[in-house]
Amino acid sequence: MSFVPAPIAELPWKMLLLICAIAGFGMLILYSAAGGSLTPWALPQGIRFVAFLGMAIVISRFDPEWIKQATIPLYAIILLLLVLVEMLGFVGGGAQRWLDLGFIRIQPSEWMKPVIVLATARFYAALPAAETRRWSAIWPAALLIVFPAALVLVQPDLGTASMIALGGITVMFLAGLPLRLFFGGLALLAVVVPVGYSFLHDYQQKRVLIFLSPESDPLGAGYHISQSKIAIGSGGLFGKGFLNGTQSHLDYLPEGHTDFIFATMAEEWGLAGGLLLILAFMLVIKWGIGVALDSKDRFSRLTAAGLTTTIFFYVAINLMMVMGLAPVVGIPLPLVSYGGSAMLTIMLCLGVLMSIDRHNRRDRRYG
Repeated sequence: MSFVPAPIAELPWKMLLLICAIAGFGMLILYSAAGGSLTPWALPQGIRFVAFLGMAIVISRFDPEWIKQATIPLYAIILLLLVLVEMLGFVGGGAQRWLDLGFIRIQPSEWMKPVIVLATARFYAALPAAETRRWSAIWPAALLIVFPAALVLVQPDLGTASMIALGGITVMFLAGLPLRLFFGGLALLAVVVPVGYSFLHDYQQKRVLIFLSPESDPLGAGYHISQSKIAIGSGGLFGKGFLNGTQSHLDYLPEGHTDFIFATMAEEWGLAGGLLLILAFMLVIKWGIGVALDSKDRFSRLTAAGLTTTIFFYVAINLMMVMGLAPVVGIPLPLVSYGGSAMLTIMLCLGVLMSIDRHNRRDRRYG
């Protein structure tokens, strides 16, 4: 007989310890970025993490079938909130992305990242297998993705809109849609992108141009990525040492505690620290893939794979961004960058994944 209560014993402790290690390392980096102070970043980040971890554990107690039934209402509510953002949203940093409720500001676009995965998974779980290769398998899912992505794009928030689209398209791919559709979509994208470029805001166009040639404006639009590369390169193999970074401490590296926190970390911890952080993320992603492979029903399998891919996109796009391999689109490094939006999204993903994992283990035990 075990003395550990079942709800505690059923938690995937290896994964949770990894998540705590990543978040703890992030707080250490934020402590250093603030010059050796818990404020203004490390302490609030720690409090936020504990709260969101509790939320994820609560979500893990929900039955996957309940989550499945709640998916469409959740999608409709968040879509409505996105419409309200356009009508009544709070403007900050030149973008209209928040709803100000007085006691709190909410960003509905962040909630849509995991919910779009749930909604598309719900659609394909209900679709008969014979319908997968027909037009009726494409247009409803496409509409589910296009509406929220378009609403977020006009805020404007290219990074979040891209993440929403990638999450939904990933589920479409995993659902078994013919590959010719995706190749056709890529061909269409190649035609549409030059036209769409002209509709981007000036600062978004500059980000694309600077991505192609950051050296063309090293003191202007290319400053972020140039300083990021300098910080990463100056760290060498083992870094300059904790609290000994210069790029972030002397304010050469903009957004060193948010989007470019990996560069702040790499300067002090070097290549070794960067590889360990990436390895930790890859182990979390490996766990998520295992949850998807263990799932017996189609909804759980697509949801687990889609949410795991969402976490992967967060990490991959941020790392490519700070290394100059992708345009700067404002995607933070989850659990490490300061801020609650990305952390909330990741913990929502992990909460649903833990729910599916708990259900899978119960099936193995009693099946």
